[in-house]
Amino acid sequence: MKQVEADVVIIAAGTAGMAATVAAAEKGAKVITFEKAATVGGAGNMARGPFAVESNLQRLRKIALTREQVFKLHMDYTHWKVDARLVSAFINKSASTIDWLEKMGVEFTDVQCHNRGFNNTWHIIKGPLVPKEIPGTGVIMMKALTDKAKELGAKIYLRTPVKKILKEGGRITGVIAEDESGDEIRAKAKAVIIATGGFAGSPEMIKKYTGWDMGVGPVPTSVGDGIRMAWEVGAAPSAMVMHGGAGGPNGIGELLQVSQAFGQPNLMVNLAGERFLNEEITQTSPFGGNAVALQKDKTAIMIFDEDTKQYYMEKGLDFPPGILFAEPLLTLDNFEAELKQALKQAPNTIFAVNSVDEIAGKTGINRDNLVKTINEYNHACETGRDEVFYKSAYLLRPVKKPPFYVGKFGGTHSLGSLGGIKINYKTEVMNKNFEVIPGLYAAGLDANSIYGDTYIFWLPGNTLGFALNSGRMAGEYAVDYIRSNN
Repeated sequence: MKQVEADVVIIAAGTAGMAATVAAAEKGAKVITFEKAATVGGAGNMARGPFAVESNLQRLRKIALTREQVFKLHMDYTHWKVDARLVSAFINKSASTIDWLEKMGVEFTDVQCHNRGFNNTWHIIKGPLVPKEIPGTGVIMMKALTDKAKELGAKIYLRTPVKKILKEGGRITGVIAEDESGDEIRAKAKAVIIATGGFAGSPEMIKKYTGWDMGVGPVPTSVGDGIRMAWEVGAAPSAMVMHGGAGGPNGIGELLQVSQAFGQPNLMVNLAGERFLNEEITQTSPFGGNAVALQKDKTAIMIFDEDTKQYYMEKGLDFPPGILFAEPLLTLDNFEAELKQALKQAPNTIFAVNSVDEIAGKTGINRDNLVKTINEYNHACETGRDEVFYKSAYLLRPVKKPPFYVGKFGGTHSLGSLGGIKINYKTEVMNKNFEVIPGLYAAGLDANSIYGDTYIFWLPGNTLGFALNSGRMAGEYAVDYIRSNN
């Protein structure tokens, strides 16, 4: 067995892990970071930018949002069922983290929001991006963190997963890892930080702890191993939820114009043939996911007609896609060509039909209820008044003229998991008696339990932002702990 020694050992080299690595090394600690993958970055490579409030860039953009406003919004949204001190610590550190990254050479081009009416907290990292490109511009941030970590003398072991956290006399003393050859590495340390990226790569954990049936998230290797190891040494579990949204028609992800047409607030019904939501809320992706998940088979059907398609082609989308795409998309000038391709490659989820009977036959919707629903919806469109869900009048477009375009939404899509390890506002891991486990810290998705049961889409960039800021905090507090116990 090989033996190494450090002040701080960090488990995983994703966003939180690399932020912790740099933060601890900046304070003079000897740091070793173990990563199971062949590269650093994890989901951070796919990101576009972090949350922050009261940053210099927001000041330049005349964005008047304050920390107090964001804190109140966050706590009202979660009904104060989350750790308010941790939320405050995260929010208050966020602007300085933008400065911290800029000093490493990371540039930010703008501060954006997901949709109109949302808050401009998403600090967009400068860099090239095309629709199919992964990683995203976050890879630039991750490279800057990695370069800084190496400059400061931190040691990063790739293809070396941690298998066990060591604890003696109530204190954390290190970890056991396994290198590429299968040989064990015993790493002695005075503090350990867990940052393994959650459990969205494990359908079994998703089902067991959240009740959701969904595919794996963007990083299949995030299987909850850090959470499991924390529990093994006495960590208390925290709330565990999924960050996701309404799953659109499968098989058309690369067909941008078709997927965006089915991303608009068109008529949506369940298998009973009835509306079940104000379709506007699907623009807040987690809300749409919640609503769809309550329906039979977690399934919904979206329908729009030829006139609506022509409107999108000529006048533009109600909700154009944002900065996730290299080229702006407002009108659907290539919809027809993409639709032909979509009908071939996704014949079970996309349909172009000429009658309500065909809609029912293709989707299994209750035909009589669907006829009634379409009639009621068309009446709402004519009067400009949705008496059921109060959808905005300007978004009410009737379903009358064939062909009808139909998309089947199945379940929800996963963007990641949230929570698993209970921490305090210093990112110290706590046991079931609310006592700190000396020397153990957790950051990022493993410990992100600040959202209650639904991700806060109104404050974009906050998952990446929490990972960065909690990682920084964990690195700094770990070194403070070591120094106070020497």
